[in-house]
Amino acid sequence: MVRSLWTGASGMIGQQTNIDTISNNLANVNTSGFKKVRADFEDLLYQTLRIAGTPATEDTVTPVGIQMGHGVKVAATQRMFTQGSLQNTDNVYDIAIQGEGFFRIQMYDGSYAYTRDGAFKVDSDGRLVTSNGYWVLPDIIMPENFLPQTINVTKTGAVTVKLPNQDDPVPVGQIELYRFPNPVGLTAVGENLFKVTQASGEAIPGRPGFEGMGQTIHKFLEMSNVSVVREMVDLIVAQRAYEFNSRTIQTSDNMLGTATGLKR
Repeated sequence: MVRSLWTGASGMIGQQTNIDTISNNLANVNTSGFKKVRADFEDLLYQTLRIAGTPATEDTVTPVGIQMGHGVKVAATQRMFTQGSLQNTDNVYDIAIQGEGFFRIQMYDGSYAYTRDGAFKVDSDGRLVTSNGYWVLPDIIMPENFLPQTINVTKTGAVTVKLPNQDDPVPVGQIELYRFPNPVGLTAVGENLFKVTQASGEAIPGRPGFEGMGQTIHKFLEMSNVSVVREMVDLIVAQRAYEFNSRTIQTSDNMLGTATGLKR
């Protein structure tokens, strides 16, 4: 009976993690390039009271054994890198990725990070940067006196802009994308950024639209891939599972109370 108390407690702890994961998904439903996270669970160790195949008589064995489970634990929180919907923003600095790939970002300490959030800006030097001022690599630097409304980004990542008194657009850079053998192995560091781990593998560069890379869509942003309806259904299921586990603890407590009240 005491075992059931700890088993129910492990279930409540697991469902609390599940609800925490769902709440983070819902909180980022409007975050550009956000990828939802799913909590995966696995059962705990089993106490084997009788091994299947134990001799019952001289000529027979037991067909099944006796094992008692000890509850559940969180096995992983897996990020789902499915395509989010594309939203037209008419902002000349916004770039969405349709398909596979990440933008490479250089952090202040010189390290690299990767993102699907293409809500870029231009700093005082004309360099294409993220909302937090991190550089987009390879460098995309706008020339002096450029006309922002004439910026154009092709589906293959070529960036051009027009200058005053010139009819032909001037190339200013080439956007590159990066993919990973195992993108779910990337670690999230906040600010819509991911960093490489041993599980993700090394970044594989490529030109947009070639060799399996996605295309760059100008004046669009990739929205979060969180489905509010699905998250609400998952939230209801997690809430009921939490209640069921709490009920097992209450039932075990009532049984213990009955046992202690046998002699009065």
